Amino acid sequence: MGAQDEWDARLAQVRISKEDLDRLVMDYFVVEGHKDAAEAFSAESGIVPDMDLPSMEVRIATRDALLQGDVVAAMEITNELNPEILDTSPLLFFHMQQLRMIELLRSEELDEALLFASEHLAPLGEEHPHLLSELEQTMSLFVFDMRSPTPAMPAYAAELYDTEYRKRVAEELNAAILASQSYSPTARLARLAHLFSYGQQLLGPDGPGKTDFPRLDLAGLLSRSLPNSREEAMTTEE
Repeated sequence: MGAQDEWDARLAQVRISKEDLDRLVMDYFVVEGHKDAAEAFSAESGIVPDMDLPSMEVRIATRDALLQGDVVAAMEITNELNPEILDTSPLLFFHMQQLRMIELLRSEELDEALLFASEHLAPLGEEHPHLLSELEQTMSLFVFDMRSPTPAMPAYAAELYDTEYRKRVAEELNAAILASQSYSPTARLARLAHLFSYGQQLLGPDGPGKTDFPRLDLAGLLSRSLPNSREEAMTTEE
């Protein structure tokens, strides 16, 4: 029996119940805010989520608002849910205020953006010195033209200007809301993926295990298997 066959045979001996797998999928839907998919999956599998699904609407609303660049709406929704979320998370609050300034720059409201930065961002830097480096990078955005980014633009500026930054802030807020509800901000499936990857590194030829074995591209597998949006999640369930 070859190494691959032996490895496959050992994997086949591992037994994981369907209920455990279903709970991992449900946890992923809940943490990522795929409410419709979670409801459909609950009806199909009989798995009851650990969180009241209607409560997910708030996280979905804040995420949708941030992805559209409406930071004010996201902050209002968050404060209605629990004002302490932003009050006790200086870094998150800074990133949301930072995004507000970026959206002003994106709409070419330069004077308004500069005034907003001086009135809202600068005081945060003074109150929380660990934010000063990010504040300096944020203020340097006024030097660049958002309408025509160039290769010479620093990586941090390109990242902040990219609309993908909205998603990063939305994920940060989603995690903070989950933590405020005593729910893990990271899906169990993601944590298992990290542990699996770390285990492969330890066992592999470059780790202390010094073992040559067939590896799984877990990141690639997950990217093909897991939905990236609510729409994809629902399509998967259908």
